[in-house]
Amino acid sequence: MTPYLERRNPTVKLAVLFVCSLATLFVLNPLTLGVLTALAIVAALTTTRLTPARLLAASLPFAAFGLGLITVNALSRPGTEVFPDLPVRVTSEGLAIGVALALRTTVIGMLSISFIASTPPRGLMTSLTQHARLSPRFAYALLAGFRLLQLLPSEWQSIRAAQAVRAPLGRDGMPRTGPAGFGSASFSLLVVSIRSGERIAQALESRGLGAGPRTVWRLVPLDARDAALAGIVLAAFALTAAAGVAAGTGLSLA
Repeated sequence: MTPYLERRNPTVKLAVLFVCSLATLFVLNPLTLGVLTALAIVAALTTTRLTPARLLAASLPFAAFGLGLITVNALSRPGTEVFPDLPVRVTSEGLAIGVALALRTTVIGMLSISFIASTPPRGLMTSLTQHARLSPRFAYALLAGFRLLQLLPSEWQSIRAAQAVRAPLGRDGMPRTGPAGFGSASFSLLVVSIRSGERIAQALESRGLGAGPRTVWRLVPLDARDAALAGIVLAAFALTAAAGVAAGTGLSLA
């Protein structure tokens, strides 16, 4: 059975993601952000195809960024020292703010991962054209750019494999490419990307992109269930924030 979030309208999901991400920027209480993070994780695991392992792997960049926020704030903000015996000054105020900022990142990251995992690119572009009145010129260009990005890893592997065939062998029998080979492969990938982008642009132009009104083969539905999704998510966010205010934690600008 198709997961619940995959059956919902991409434009509605994108709007909900934008509103929740924007509202999260005004929340600085760690407890409230921790609850929002827990809710986002539960929603990601129950309404998408994500498994705990895949969700953990996808969230590693956000976790690394959050750890950096905690470190920078703990070491740079003034306040009461937590560990006086350490050679560096770590303050409780810096830790609190760093944890809050890291949890902000986690909340937005979990919501973004759920959106990406449950939204096919073609459906998103079609829905934006159909419901958000996005110009087909921009929609198809974005879709083509996304497809090009998907091909870059395989192009990189092909370039590196071709370099390995021509590279001299070391004493261990492995090809010696070195930093120069990495730079050469990066430049080759740039050239391949530019040529691919030019071919895509010519193909879109030859098919009359932007020449006039266009029809859509598979329409993306939009009904009351999508409105219910938006209402449930926004209500849960508002109730969680209100509970934080009632508990005395409050909202704060940062």
